Amino acid sequence: MSIFKGVATALITPFKDNKIDYVSMGKLVEWQIEEEVDALVVCGTTGEASTLSNKEKLQLSRFVIDLTSNRVPVLVGTGTNDTAAAIALSQEAEDAGADGLLVVTPYYNKCTEKGLVMHYEAIADSVSIPIIMYSVPSRTGVNITPNCVAKLYEHPNIAGIKEASGNISQICQICSYADDDFDVYSGNDDQTIPIMSIGGSGCISTVSNIIPKRYSKMVRDYNNGKHMEAGKEQVALKELIDSMFLEVNPSPVKAALCMMGKCYMDYRLPLCPPTNKTQFIIYDVLQEYGII
Repeated sequence: MSIFKGVATALITPFKDNKIDYVSMGKLVEWQIEEEVDALVVCGTTGEASTLSNKEKLQLSRFVIDLTSNRVPVLVGTGTNDTAAAIALSQEAEDAGADGLLVVTPYYNKCTEKGLVMHYEAIADSVSIPIIMYSVPSRTGVNITPNCVAKLYEHPNIAGIKEASGNISQICQICSYADDDFDVYSGNDDQTIPIMSIGGSGCISTVSNIIPKRYSKMVRDYNNGKHMEAGKEQVALKELIDSMFLEVNPSPVKAALCMMGKCYMDYRLPLCPPTNKTQFIIYDVLQEYGII
């Protein structure tokens, strides 16, 4: 049931003249695979999915799935605040060949826990590929509680949770449900090794957009028993990770990739380039880490 163990990069969506830049996307996908990430996520938060039309999401998903050609699993973000719309997009992503789905909690509606459980059950019942739930209450206003996980983790199509609440006590409780059929992934790059130490399976990462090999090695070191080395690397990467969240994700990481020559610094409103001050900080940090 597990889709992947290790690091899945939550890919940015490169734009050029307000259209998806498929040339840059193709190069990014090939680079990520060469750098040995364990999976790829398309149309997630880091991919500015909320500004993509459904047609664009499906075209982009098919492009990445076809290009990847089963070399690594590809997960497609299909979550929205309308259950029927999420079901339709999830079914289309399955038809496109997705290995799994990343489904964020329904935002804005502020549904009850009962509604949240029913939402995930309805989506999971509508497809035959595994789903990873995505809890990021700072962005959606909805938290997947341990009690909610207890009601959902045994569903045959619910394979795990991306936990980005930042609440280690809550994550610790959720990790009590981790087993061969249910994975807990860190959704915060600065908490990956701490979460793995309590039963997590890895990370769905933003920072691996810019350091895929180094970040993947850190997680593999932990899985290979090199716990001290992995912990030291987590600490060593703190300044770089922090710089990627000086402004709302994915504004800084896309700027960093632009400085690395891998995409244009194009965004879709309401997102926009970071301030000049933030860009100077990012540039200095990238130089400090030997990335540029």
